[in-house]
Amino acid sequence: MSTLEIHDLHVSVGDKEILKGVDLVVRSGETHAIMGPNGSGKSTLAYAIAGHPKYTITSGRVLLDGEDLLDMSVDERARAGLFLAMQYPVEVPGVSVSNFLRSAVTAVRGEAPKLREFAKDLKNGMDALAIDSSFATRNTNEGFSGGEKKRHEILQLELLKPKIAVLDETDSGLDVDALRVVSEGINRFRGSGDTGVLLITHYTRILRYVKPDFVHVFANGRIVEEGGPELAEKLEDEGYEAYTKAAH
Repeated sequence: MSTLEIHDLHVSVGDKEILKGVDLVVRSGETHAIMGPNGSGKSTLAYAIAGHPKYTITSGRVLLDGEDLLDMSVDERARAGLFLAMQYPVEVPGVSVSNFLRSAVTAVRGEAPKLREFAKDLKNGMDALAIDSSFATRNTNEGFSGGEKKRHEILQLELLKPKIAVLDETDSGLDVDALRVVSEGINRFRGSGDTGVLLITHYTRILRYVKPDFVHVFANGRIVEEGGPELAEKLEDEGYEAYTKAAH
């Protein structure tokens, strides 16, 4: 059983405060959806807790199983069990997908997986995500379509098996078929009940495939409304305007 606790988190970029006091708890077996308009602070939350240097945490605490993530380097946070699937995954020229993933698994576990075991896990993961076998030899994210990048993120998720997964707009740029495959991967990951998921999205369409237990509405750097799956349906019908006006 793992728990991510975010307490009164304030985050700035340069002189501008983006997050203005966020409180959130994500436990194993739970899926939380963070929804809100552009500029509301959703992605800032993801990158700040993952340790991106662009984001300055001015006050607040972020704990994973009681350990302060803010005292850890980015790689230490990953080893502690935090995973971030980025909205715009970066290209890594000259490094094959297979080598990239094996290096990531080695870094998180603290030892290299046996080659045969890793090759089996990689093949099973790629098959489950309908990824062609040639994908493993391609340079990481170089020339990938939007769908290929997102499938690669979910492949990392399945191989690394983190305690808490933060998925930043994983549905961005996906067609219907890719959205279904990616969603099935997320559902496999959370199916064990040993992991928690924080799913950041603008739209409700991914929530038709990945059912959240809790929905949180972001506006002006704060959580302004919370509820269950029915809140996502309300947002689909009514939009964010009422929450945005109330937050200013």
